[in-house]
Amino acid sequence: MTFSLQPTYADPELSELVHGLRDYLDGELAEYEQERGLTRWGRLTRADLEPVWRRSRELGFYGVHLPTAFGGRGLSRSALGALKEEIGASARVLGHSVLGDMGGPLRAGDVLEQATEQQLHQYLLPVVRGERACCFSLTEADAGSDVRSMRTTAAKVPGGYRITGHKVFSSAGPFADFAIVVARMHDREAAFSAFLVDLDSAGCEVVDGATPMSGEHVESDIVLRECFVPEANLLGEEGEGMRIALGRVTTNRLLHCPSVLGAVRRIIALTRERVLTRKVAGGRPLIELQAIQHKLADMATGYYAARSMTRAALEALDAGADVRTEAFMCKLFVAETAFRIADEAVQVFGKDGLTQGTEIEFLFRKIRMFRVLTGTSEVQRNGIAKELVRGAQERTGR
Repeated sequence: MTFSLQPTYADPELSELVHGLRDYLDGELAEYEQERGLTRWGRLTRADLEPVWRRSRELGFYGVHLPTAFGGRGLSRSALGALKEEIGASARVLGHSVLGDMGGPLRAGDVLEQATEQQLHQYLLPVVRGERACCFSLTEADAGSDVRSMRTTAAKVPGGYRITGHKVFSSAGPFADFAIVVARMHDREAAFSAFLVDLDSAGCEVVDGATPMSGEHVESDIVLRECFVPEANLLGEEGEGMRIALGRVTTNRLLHCPSVLGAVRRIIALTRERVLTRKVAGGRPLIELQAIQHKLADMATGYYAARSMTRAALEALDAGADVRTEAFMCKLFVAETAFRIADEAVQVFGKDGLTQGTEIEFLFRKIRMFRVLTGTSEVQRNGIAKELVRGAQERTGR
């Protein structure tokens, strides 16, 4: 794999998808956002998103990773990662809606495989078609990295369940029709179940949650007060909720990395443009300063290293390897490297890097979040150490 801020791919299908995606992001979607006056800090509406869902599906991007039976192209994880990187590098406000991250097929995850026929036709296939949207509600105020400490409970009642609890940081919550909610069984402390909960149900309220430091308004809290959920909306069996919620954690952890790497690409490209055009005392361009050259070189090298290890791990996953350790490593290294690169970019941009409303300042805040989201860097280090110890114990039989 060679270094480039505009990666190319030998696989003809992937190359065609990447070029088509770039054209859509930089052309039609950019024009759509400009026409509607959309910004990263504005409040998006369902009316803003739905046309993008439909158009992206027409173009073959929405749910492209799904099996052909569901209208996708059955992409490998490494190919999907390449597309997610392009989204991250595009600077599009609605980029998250093109592949289905914002309430679409990527948000639903593996639930398609767990669903009954009724659940597929009533809930999930409409999501795949861009007609409905969903959110995933797992995190609670005191249950982040340790999700098993959640206090939301589901009590069995005639015909279904009564769910009570308060979920936070439900991405796509402001636009969703239903949520995939994981709750602790009321009569079994260690058992968790997953449910499809209509967000207009009695006892269910979608409210504004805390605004993340990125300033984006794409999260919500889901408040459940004795909310009745029919038995037909139980996903899988009782007690399987945590397996459903965390079953693809390794894959999901890896697939977050290309999105961040795309943002890093964007940062490096913006920084390169800045140092070529910004003048210092005497009218010389900033790039003539050796200190600036070294910063740009370190940024590009960090990106190349992080991207290389992520691509290698995704390709190993596609080949059927167990990449739990590599997934921890990639999440840790990408998060920490991306933050250092973003921090250097702010330093290079100076005042403009500190000014709210500039793209570099936004990207710095956005990337800073990745050191916490989807598992903190400390949690990743714990996972790496645990896997190393486990491997040693297996070899020695201790």
